[in-house]
Order: sequence, then structure tokens, then C-alpha cells
Amino acid sequence: MATARHVLVFGATGDVGSAAALQAHEQRANVFLAVRDVEKTIPKLNHIAFKKVQADLTDPKTVKAAVTQTGAKVVFIYAVFGATDGMRLSLLALKEAGVEFVVLLSSFTIEDNPRQVTPTDFIAWHHAQVEISLEDIFGVENSTAIRPAYFASNIFQQKHGVMKGLVEIPNPEAEFDWISPSDVGRVCGTILAQGTTQHIVGLVGAEKMSLKDAVAVISRTLGKRIEVKKIETDQALQNIVSIGVPPPVATWMIHDVMHKAGAAFRATGFEEAVGNVRKYTEKHPLKFQQWVEENRTKFQ
Repeated sequence: MATARHVLVFGATGDVGSAAALQAHEQRANVFLAVRDVEKTIPKLNHIAFKKVQADLTDPKTVKAAVTQTGAKVVFIYAVFGATDGMRLSLLALKEAGVEFVVLLSSFTIEDNPRQVTPTDFIAWHHAQVEISLEDIFGVENSTAIRPAYFASNIFQQKHGVMKGLVEIPNPEAEFDWISPSDVGRVCGTILAQGTTQHIVGLVGAEKMSLKDAVAVISRTLGKRIEVKKIETDQALQNIVSIGVPPPVATWMIHDVMHKAGAAFRATGFEEAVGNVRKYTEKHPLKFQQWVEENRTKFQ
């Protein structure tokens, strides 16, 4: 029997990271959790006695120490927003500490070669810089970048509108794939435990659905009347900033996501990405209604 992989998961408090840790554990990897606060509970993982180590992806010293302490050879990381060096120092710390393979949560906004992404494409550029650092330091044979498309959880940006029964959006007809974060995490966990020869793994959800129709699904599931109103771009931008989204991200969301909807369906590798959830997890990806039913309490 092959020796179980020692896996270190950063970001396990999030939906993707927790699902990745659980999936890798279920596939018999020895999983450790790298967290900023080892005393903080992780509800989705409380039923398993995962060992936690203190580390922060923005602090290369703690990254190196966490790997040394756990003996991990495989690591799951996410792209830290605002990292000016493309996380190069933290990736070097992983390499120096003995990590052999890295799984990065990236983004489907990178449609092809990360080195061709321009700074004007805000979110894609941010993830592309980390992908470039990963490739430079670990090489394509020792790393995988997971590129999911539009998370179902992005609908929580409209939570206030759902609660008051009126969702105001600039482009109600914008269509997205609504991939479940847990599906993304399960793919990551499988690769952490079993490996892969793919350097880029695109992930797309089970169905194409407009924002308007997504709100209708929520309305039916909650048994609550929710209207959808089209608003001007400036008002939509103001609404998103008011819930705490940084202005540059809010601007990107409105101009590049809402008004350029469907880009994911035209991206390189789309057809392959459609089947990757089932390929890696042997399960069909969750449909949006299933995801809403699983998360209905979060809309209240």
C-alpha cells in the first residue's frame, strides 16, 4: 500500500478549503490545517480531529515553519488578494521547506496563458501573477492551478435584496454557471490526495442560468416573493461598495462580470471544464437549486 500523502491546507475556514480538507481526508491523506488562529473552530470540520498549525500565507516565515512542523509534501493554497509579489516569497518558502506539489485556487477569468493577462483585467491579473510565480518556482509538472468559474455563493452579494424582497441589479439577464464552492473544494481535495498530471484544471458548474432566474430559484426555495429590478450601473456600483466590497473589485464586478456575462462560456477549455467535477469526484456537480437548498439558512 502506498504511503498516505501528508497534506497541508491553507484557507480551511472557507467553503473551498474546508471541502478540500474533508475530501483529502476521506481519501486517506494525512491532512493538516494551516490557520491564523489555531483556537478558532471550523464548524464544517469539527467532527474530525484535524491537527492545526499557525501560519499565514502573507508571512513566509510562518509558511515555512508550518511545512517543517507537519512534514507536508503537498499543499493547498489560495491567491492572497493584494500580494504585490505574486506570492513569490511564500511559494519559495514552501519549496525550501520541502513541499513537492502545490494546488492553487485560481480563477477561470484567466482564459488561457496567464502571462498574457493585462493589469486592466483586475481579478484575472491578480490570479495570473500567482500562477506565474507558481510555474516559475514549482514548474508545470509539480503544480496545478484550479480555475473555477462563477461561484454560486456570489449570489450572497444580493442577500440584502433577498431579505427585503427586492433585488436590484444592472443586468438581470446576465448568465453564469453557478458552480458550488464545495464542488471546487472536492476537486482540490482529490488532487491533493491522489495527484494529477494536469497543470490547469478548469471547473464550470452544472447549468447556465441568468441572475433573474437564479433569484427566482431562491424565491421558490424560500417560499418568499422576491422581485428583480434593473438599475443603472452607477447605482449598482454604489450598492456593492456599501456592503464592504473594495471599490476596484466592485468596479470589476459591475463592468467586467455583469456587463460581459458569458465570457466563461467562450473561454478556452470550456468543454473540458464542464466535465472536470465529475472526472475528479465521480459525482455530478450540484445544480444551483441544490446549492440554495443546502444554504437556505444563510439567506435569513
